[in-house]
Amino acid sequence: MSDMPKRYLQTVLDRLTTVMDSQTDAIENAANVCAEAILNDKLVFTFGTGHGSFAAMEMYPRTGTVTGFRPIVESSMISFHRVLGDAGARQYRFIHAQEGYGKAIFDSHQTDPGDAIIMFSHSGMNAVTLDIAIAAKEKGMKVIAVTSIPHSSAVVSRHSSGKRLYEIADVTIDTGVPLGDAGIEIEGVEGRTGATSTSVAIAIGHAINSTTAELVAQTGRDPYIMVSPNTMEKAKANAHNDKNYAELWRRLKAR
Repeated sequence: MSDMPKRYLQTVLDRLTTVMDSQTDAIENAANVCAEAILNDKLVFTFGTGHGSFAAMEMYPRTGTVTGFRPIVESSMISFHRVLGDAGARQYRFIHAQEGYGKAIFDSHQTDPGDAIIMFSHSGMNAVTLDIAIAAKEKGMKVIAVTSIPHSSAVVSRHSSGKRLYEIADVTIDTGVPLGDAGIEIEGVEGRTGATSTSVAIAIGHAINSTTAELVAQTGRDPYIMVSPNTMEKAKANAHNDKNYAELWRRLKAR
């Protein structure tokens, strides 16, 4: 019987434990930034390219998440699962390294000073991610980075600023995931298996979200938490979530 399932799951547990032991202050700092924006009727945008986009999309409107988070989902940055043909892996590999494209993405969204943005990027080195982080800072937004310092500090920026994401962000949460992401070696096999950056980033994102909910509730305000229609009476759940969507729309209409 293979011990690989336990090896992989133990790797994830070890990395989450490292985050819990070393990054809880940073997560709380990030949540304070998010809560301040949401309490001031602003938005917290989220963004990631490639697999980083999964963590960004988990932030809202996922069950248990706070209204006020606003994922930026650019289709050319997330849909390369076909590998070949339209929207394939080669196109993604090219476009996420093209400086200027991130600024175009950022400019297509209605952002305000006082908003915040959470950037999910394992490497923190690619041009589109850095374009958006720099544009957000110039707009007066707080930038939160969920990134790997071990990986990012070992690579060179692909942006003309020469900076990596953790060097731009106001708050950085280090996933601790090593250079190259995957961490399990198989004897006789080139390359490693067992990527963990996505799992760890998503967990950090939900930790930020949950802490933000607590901080908003402590002021007596409603955090407008999304509920699941699959665990309670569907019509009641839908009505609850529609109230949350109306709150999001109120914020958007004010722009």
